[in-house]
Amino acid sequence: MRSQQKILNATLRLIEGGGFEAVNMAAIAHEAGVSRQTVYSNFGSREEVVSRAMSDLTVEMLSGIKARLDAVESACEYVVEFIVASRAEVRAHPVLTTLLLAERGDPVFSAEMMDRAKPVAHEFLSPIVERGLATEEELDGVIEISVRLGLSVIAFDSKSIHSDDDLRTFLTRWLQPAMGSTA
Repeated sequence: MRSQQKILNATLRLIEGGGFEAVNMAAIAHEAGVSRQTVYSNFGSREEVVSRAMSDLTVEMLSGIKARLDAVESACEYVVEFIVASRAEVRAHPVLTTLLLAERGDPVFSAEMMDRAKPVAHEFLSPIVERGLATEEELDGVIEISVRLGLSVIAFDSKSIHSDDDLRTFLTRWLQPAMGSTA
């Protein structure tokens, strides 16, 4: 395994085990079994290695989500399935919970988090326009509510929406009227 991948895997293990405060260049080097110089030569900063590790994991996770979106027939169903599938992936990759939940030192919950999340959501939600399920003008609002609602579902799980079916029912009940013509 290349040292860059070892570094990324080590970063994810550190985050999962101790949160973002456990991640520093020396800890990454130790966990990966490489020198600090190797970490610095591959990634210039803690933020860079954390962002890259998160980005790579997110790309892997999102490929699983895309497959679940192919069969949906309405914009509302698309958004609902996007959120349900996203939560399922977070549950399957426990490190994502650490990455997504607020914690001091967490780069995900910096002031720019929404700016970083929207392009990812746009990539997944723009097919609703291509498929004629919503208009280009409606897409920004759909993205905004999807990101905010999706993050809250992950951060604040409850018994009433714990199963995928319960979450799907809850989201459909409230999103379908709100989405009006796009539903």
